[in-house]
Order: sequence, then C-alpha cells, then structure tokens
Amino acid sequence: MKDMRIQELITRFSDTRENQQKAIFSTLFIAGNRLQTVFDNHIPEISLKQFMLLSIVRQSSEQLTFTQLGDILGCSRQNVKKLADVLEKKGFITIQQSPADARAMYICPAKRAEEYFQKEFSAHQKELKYLFEVYTEEELEQLFQLLMRLYAGIENLQRSITMEKEKEK
Repeated sequence: MKDMRIQELITRFSDTRENQQKAIFSTLFIAGNRLQTVFDNHIPEISLKQFMLLSIVRQSSEQLTFTQLGDILGCSRQNVKKLADVLEKKGFITIQQSPADARAMYICPAKRAEEYFQKEFSAHQKELKYLFEVYTEEELEQLFQLLMRLYAGIENLQRSITMEKEKEK
C-alpha cells in the first residue's frame, strides 16, 4: 500500500522541474524522518541523533566545540549541548572546557563509546548494507555525488536567506 502511494506521488510530481523540486524537498524531509524512526527503534541505548554526534566525535582528528559540531550536524549549538548532556549522563562522553577558549566546550569520547561501537558497529553496517543494496555501484556513486552537491544548494539557500534578511534591515 505504501509503495503504491509513493509511486502515485512520483508520477504526479515528475512532469515539471518545479514539481520535481517540490518532490525532492519533500522526499528529503520524509526520508530523514523515516530513517530516524527506523534507526531509533533499532539502535540500543541511544537515539540516531546521539549516535551521529558520537560518530562524528569519534571520527574527528581534532576536538570540536559544540558550535563546530552544530555546523557539521546542521543544528544549533544548543541542540548539540542537549544531545551531549544525555550522552554524558549515559557515560558515552565527557564534556570539557577548551584550553584555547574558556567559553567553548568540547566533547571527548569515553571508554564506553569505544566499547559500544566495537559491539554495535557491525549491526549498523549490516543495516546500512540493506539500505543501499537496492543500488548498483554506478547508482550509488551518482547518488553520493548528487548528495554532495546538495550541500552546495543548501549553502546557496542559506546565503540567499541571509541576503534577504539584510535587505529588510
């Protein structure tokens, strides 16, 4: 039933560039929500957003402030702080003051985070495999390239909104 409704929407919105843009935007929003729901129901102990924050902290070659992490995740410093507070209470991270700037805080993964990723990472890899097994190698490469270009579109949108706000002042 779901697939039929999605196919109907694809057909309805594939006729013009404007409709395709609307459909792509809606799809990004809906896909994000669906992925969050699926992963929140399958990731033990932490939410998908907490998992993403923890993953970025673990993968980073430098210590990142709440503001920097917010820029990467596309959310506010305050949202990062909320996620970090929960992860700290659960023992996955420690929050420390930056030696370079007394106002800035950064996140360090705790031993529990490493243990968690060693134990749970293979399950997440398996789920990602299921998510992307519907694509050929060529399609996956194209999707990757197009999603990377989406960032340029988002930056263009942000610049445009900022310029509009400046004009209003």
